[in-house]
Amino acid sequence: MPATVIVGTQWGDEGKGKLTDLLAQDMHLVVRYQGGHNAGHTIIVGEETFALQLVPSGVLYEHIIPVIGNGVVIDPLVLMDELAILEARGVKTGRLQVSGNAHLIFPYHQQLDALIERRLGKNRLGTTKRGVGPAYADKAIRVGLRMQDLLDPLIFREKLEMVMREKNATLAKVYNRLGYDPEVLAEKYLQECRPVLEPHITDTVRTVHEALEDGLNVLLEGAQATFLDLDHGTYPFVTSSNPVAGGACVGAGLGPRHIDSVIGVTKAYTTRVGSGPFPTELLDEQGDTLVTAGAEFGTNTGRRRRTGWLDLVMLRQAVRLNSLSELAITKLDVLDSFEQLKVCVAYEIDGQRVEHLPYHQSDVHRASPVYEVMPGWRCSLNDATNKSQLPIEATDYLRFLEVEAGVPITFVGVGPRRSQSLTWRPSPSLFRRCE
Repeated sequence: MPATVIVGTQWGDEGKGKLTDLLAQDMHLVVRYQGGHNAGHTIIVGEETFALQLVPSGVLYEHIIPVIGNGVVIDPLVLMDELAILEARGVKTGRLQVSGNAHLIFPYHQQLDALIERRLGKNRLGTTKRGVGPAYADKAIRVGLRMQDLLDPLIFREKLEMVMREKNATLAKVYNRLGYDPEVLAEKYLQECRPVLEPHITDTVRTVHEALEDGLNVLLEGAQATFLDLDHGTYPFVTSSNPVAGGACVGAGLGPRHIDSVIGVTKAYTTRVGSGPFPTELLDEQGDTLVTAGAEFGTNTGRRRRTGWLDLVMLRQAVRLNSLSELAITKLDVLDSFEQLKVCVAYEIDGQRVEHLPYHQSDVHRASPVYEVMPGWRCSLNDATNKSQLPIEATDYLRFLEVEAGVPITFVGVGPRRSQSLTWRPSPSLFRRCE
């Protein structure tokens, strides 16, 4: 049975968690394939709000096995806290499986993250300072520790002592900071984290493949989004992993032939957090309206997000990079109060109209949006449960996006709650599985 990937098509915060949660009822495994606790997602069920950082969205369903794949970097203390919070709220977490190959984030990663960002000054990247980048860097230079190392205290201590010699020297000589005692760190993680996390650590590649071989439905969810991808995003203002659909294969241990549908999640407007180019950014009252109506503040950090009109140049590129088979449009209701809506259909760069995303970063920074103006609907969409209940202006907006992107829209979100969603077109791949 093939798997489905959910990927963000912008700079993150598109509402992937809500869509994952909605689709999870027909799934058996939900697999997180990259990123760390620098990216949170919020799910509202009834009157309850769940802000998750590492645990996959499917944990809210008792029939689902939530999986943290090998491509994720994990702060064991954060994962423990998240499991404890979920358990305290009545959510059973014993089904969670964590890849033994997932790399660990330590306090020195977080300290280096903050120090590097501070040293960059006005050229800072806008990192969340959660240690994700330095942990992936250690993974790349082959000095990282993995979840499986927690299971062997001798190996764990040896590896930690070795890497701490270099980290402490860097902290002292480059940043004039005190280092860490590797024995104190080892004792803390082995005594506090190992007993809690050991039952969850396993061979998740085997788990995922056996599920597919048994004909079960597997959903792969990424953190961040397409234009925060290390290779294909607005570098260097990106994350340190590959959120694009291709990253799901590496981060979960699957081959491309195991994936038959890729759902791109697109907010009805655009947001980004931190530094970097943003051609359609609104620095006026309309931008403030989007922030207020869309509650555009980071799940983890509380940082105000930058807001702007929907960018179809980016969306068309995301369709290509991810081989999107369908689109989910979220937060359409946030546009309820606007008399007019703008959609970026092209860029103007040095007097030339450009309809494809430029490969050169300088061109992206100089790009001015070319807008198509459409009428707003000036009424609330929050109670719509069927496409026939949408005003004609909202219907025209969605049809325009569908034609421009060249991909069918199957899901539309009209509010933050699980129930505030509707089917725009049937999703052939998902409905085929559920027959």
